[in-house]
This record gives sequence, C-alpha cells and structure tokens, in this order.
Amino acid sequence: MSDSHEYVPPKVWTWSKENGGHFANINRPISGPTHEKALPVGRHPLQLYSLATPNGVKITVMLEELLALGHRGAEYDAWLIRIRDGEQFGSGFVEANPNSKIPALVDRSGDAPIRVFESGAILLYLAEKFGALLPTNAGARAECLSWLFWQMGSAPYLGGGFGHFYAYAPTKMEYPIDRFTMEVKRQLDVLDKRLADNAYVAGNEYTIADIAIWPWYGGLVKGWLYVSAEFLSVQDYKHVRRWADAIGERPAVQRGRMVNRVSGEASSQLHERHDAADFETHTQDKLAAQE
Repeated sequence: MSDSHEYVPPKVWTWSKENGGHFANINRPISGPTHEKALPVGRHPLQLYSLATPNGVKITVMLEELLALGHRGAEYDAWLIRIRDGEQFGSGFVEANPNSKIPALVDRSGDAPIRVFESGAILLYLAEKFGALLPTNAGARAECLSWLFWQMGSAPYLGGGFGHFYAYAPTKMEYPIDRFTMEVKRQLDVLDKRLADNAYVAGNEYTIADIAIWPWYGGLVKGWLYVSAEFLSVQDYKHVRRWADAIGERPAVQRGRMVNRVSGEASSQLHERHDAADFETHTQDKLAAQE
C-alpha cells in the first residue's frame, strides 16, 4: 500500500484548522466552557443531561430498569444535550462534567447535589445507590465489574476508532479501517465466546454489565451503528445476536432507547423525559400532531 500524499507530522503540533469529519465544528484541544448557560432542573431527584448515543442509552435504560423494579427514587428528568451544537460546552454542563461529554447525572436527593460523570461510573453509582443490577456475592460482583470496565476500555476502539474512520472521517483510509476493524471483530469474538455458555455477560443474571455493553455491541450486531453490519459480518456472532435480541425485547430497554433520541421514526423520539406518561404523550409524532 502506498500513498503519494503521506502526512509528515511537524515537530510540534499546533491547532490551526478544523480537522474535518462530522464533528469538526466541536472538536478542540482545550477544555472548559465556551459560553454561559445554566442547566435546567426538574422536579425529580435525579437530573440527567444526555443524548441517545450508546453511552447515553446506557443510563436511560438503567433508570427505566430501576423504575420497573419498583425503585421510586429513580424517577428522573432527562434533558436533551445537542452535542453537535456544542451544548456540552455550556458553563452549567461543564460544572456537571468537566470533560464535556454526555451523559452527566446530578443526584439532588440528598442535602447537597452530587455530580456523576462517565457512563460506567453512573451505572455503578446507581446500582449501589439502589442495591440493584449488581451482584452482592464477591465473585459474581467481580465478574460483573470486570465486564463493565471491559466495555469502558474496549468501546473507544469501536466508536473513536472503527466508527470514526469507517463512517465519519472526511476520507476513507485503508490502514486505520483495517486496524480498527480487526480489533472490533476480536472484541465481538470475545463476547460471542462468553455468551455461548452464559445467558448474560456476567453469568446467569442481567446486570449493569449487560446495560453497558448492549448499546454498543448489541447495537452493532442489530445494524444500528455506522451502517456496518454487512462489512463486519455480524451474522457470524450468533451468541451475541441472541443476547442482543433478548435484551432488546425488555420493555425498560425499549423505553430507554427512546429518551433523548433525535433520529429515527418520530414515534421513537422522546427528546425529554419528565414523567412516565411522556412515552405516550410527548414523542415527536404526538407533538407534531398537536401543532
């Protein structure tokens, strides 16, 4: 493979232009707010600021699962953060997450608000707060947490690596696509072998490990990410597909996928969630009909 336009890095990199691609307008090498904007606060104990990316879906699925289990303290307001518009760089959001990434959670159930950022940390926080979806046995807990952090360490290769170069980069380049495709297929094989002998990722119980992994790898084999199912031959991972189908049938998962969603069928988009009834009354098709 040869490239007559091979890039030669300078001795010192400087930020002189947008780097191209779908997110060029919001990528920058510095942190902190770009504008003043306070975050809204609703009436429920938990305030979620998010978007229905795979990382955002983890948290809305978790909250809907907790509510389905009868944990009334898990009631939440879900506020939409439009990352393509740079809303994650508002001063209020940066206070909730100095890394300016969705999702961010603020727990206002106690004497002082508690901020939690990074989706894995939010899942663990909620599981411990409500004593649910995280095994208490030491061995089972360790297995669950190991798979939770497997996802946190693996998904950047899927999203920031494969997804970026296959779907979002301004030009198609063989080397990075091959490199990250190989890694994603290896990860799918790891999951497939694990699920060949286990109903769920951490064993026989549905846990936060499944909730973390499903939006990424379940979404991948369902054909929802990067229009890449054929390219990746996802039909080869039959155990992952069985698991993805089973979890996708859970009512709480179906509700969680709708929250903060801004693409797809209008009936599947619930831009903000402030009450359980919103799923019936405030999806985009219902709001359009009221206009």
